[in-house]
Amino acid sequence: MRRTFLKLLGIALTGGSMPAFAADETGATYGSGKNRFSLATGSPGELGLLKLLAEEFARRADAQMVWVKAGTGQSLKLLQDKKVDMVMVHAPAQVDKAMKDGWATGKKLIGSNEFYIVGPKSDPAAIAQATSAADAYQRIAKAGARFVSRGDNSGTHQKEMQIWQKANIQPSGAWYIVTNDFMTASLKRSNAEGAYFMSDSSTWIMEKTVAPDLVILYRGDKFLVNTYHALTSPPGITPGRDTAEKFVAFVASPDGQKIMSTYGRDRFGESLYNDEVYARQYDK
Repeated sequence: MRRTFLKLLGIALTGGSMPAFAADETGATYGSGKNRFSLATGSPGELGLLKLLAEEFARRADAQMVWVKAGTGQSLKLLQDKKVDMVMVHAPAQVDKAMKDGWATGKKLIGSNEFYIVGPKSDPAAIAQATSAADAYQRIAKAGARFVSRGDNSGTHQKEMQIWQKANIQPSGAWYIVTNDFMTASLKRSNAEGAYFMSDSSTWIMEKTVAPDLVILYRGDKFLVNTYHALTSPPGITPGRDTAEKFVAFVASPDGQKIMSTYGRDRFGESLYNDEVYARQYDK
């Protein structure tokens, strides 16, 4: 993997072969083939799944992927603004709206993980006894226990806000800490603050060593299942769109699904993601 600032990529790739990116967006490139395309996503890139998928696809399709590191909200904005060829995101309502509005196409369910509510071992809000995610949030707010929010319109943040809405709570105050940062950084902040946090299971499995003072305190609500979809720009809109479409097909293929559903098992004893067959039962 070659890490780079995408500002430099934008300069290097001018001439129409790829769109230029904002200076503060960082990511990586995978493969060295002639068929280049760009993809925006967050945790699948941070945790290394994207690297395996991209490198295998690049070998098969003489391709090169530019990964733009962005949460779900920003990823969709980049697709809408024609700055990337495709996205991998976890916000079903926004995905459906993008399809309806016509600036995205090719919606494909590719897999899932779930959310855990983690927090200090002392569990000051007693969320381990909660009956639902909304009940856990009500307990946190009632106790005024510290809670870390990404606050960045990512899929995680959107899911968090949906739970607060279910709990009939508008979170605010000194106990509610907003990071405007990615998942691992927010997990570290939660550990430092002794705060509750909603982490996706994939990040927790891989990165829990950065939060040694936190434990899983609530899981299991079906509402916390986190489905991932791929979307591409419409035909003819972005330069690498056709290659991106082939990448989606690869991820959805048996070979791609095997990579997704077994990723992390050799290192952690469990997979970081579920395949599309499992995810389908929660794709409402």
